[in-house]
Amino acid sequence: MSFPSWTLLGQSVLSGVFAGALYGLLGLGLGLSWGLLRTINLAHFAFAFLSAYICWQLSVVAKWDPLLTLVCVVPLMFALGAGLHWLTERFRLTPFSSLLLTFGCMGIVESVMQTIWTADPRKLESHYAELKFRLGPLYLPVPEVLTLVLAIAISFAVWVVLRFTDLGKALRASAEDAPVAAAFGIDQRRNGFLLAGTCAAIAGVAGVCIALSSSISPSQMYTWVGVVFAAVMLGGLGSALGPLVAGIIIGVSEAVTMAVTSPSWAPLVSFALLIAILLLRPGRVR
Repeated sequence: MSFPSWTLLGQSVLSGVFAGALYGLLGLGLGLSWGLLRTINLAHFAFAFLSAYICWQLSVVAKWDPLLTLVCVVPLMFALGAGLHWLTERFRLTPFSSLLLTFGCMGIVESVMQTIWTADPRKLESHYAELKFRLGPLYLPVPEVLTLVLAIAISFAVWVVLRFTDLGKALRASAEDAPVAAAFGIDQRRNGFLLAGTCAAIAGVAGVCIALSSSISPSQMYTWVGVVFAAVMLGGLGSALGPLVAGIIIGVSEAVTMAVTSPSWAPLVSFALLIAILLLRPGRVR
């Protein structure tokens, strides 16, 4: 094992920050749904990749700007997320039952994507991919920078809502003690729909970021489950900023591991952290 050059190490750290921002953006909606709604929503990953394919379709076929596709993607994902929440609420599913239901939805969406776009990988060639900033000897690709900016902006916006608004206080109160919150007049049903739709909309934004920065295929969404779950558990269920910080920690750790050793060791980082959290702090997983 040879130590990489400082330039390579610095570029690896930057790449890890960008990848971690995407982990955090994907983990934000999943963690809010799990922590505040008690729904383990694996369909979150299906929403993200469906959004990535819609972004690809509108950009390649209709010649839309990739960022402009958010105008269609965000409302559509909000509606799908609220609809899925109606289903889980209608049958009063437990967290484990919601895990099974949303895993089934994940498989259904994968089949739909394969039917429409086939299982072949697709890459969005946009003008953003050709743009790079330079920071000394290091390069900052614009798609990754956009992902980082969106992840930070959305995470802080969610934090402000949860911390300082009546809606955020109502959501946190319902998560702590639903019967008491209902007794004080909190409309938990309405708030649940709003939160579930918002979580799915955040997944839609993450999907557009995935389409901008990497190739996509329907089965690829399963590879994100472990690392995003690790970011959610490390950052804390129901936390707005935790998944972003945890995602960046995991992303940088993976990137440095790949630079120092080999790429095959990178997945061990996130799964080792996940196992450590489950063993040492099981109280965080409820």
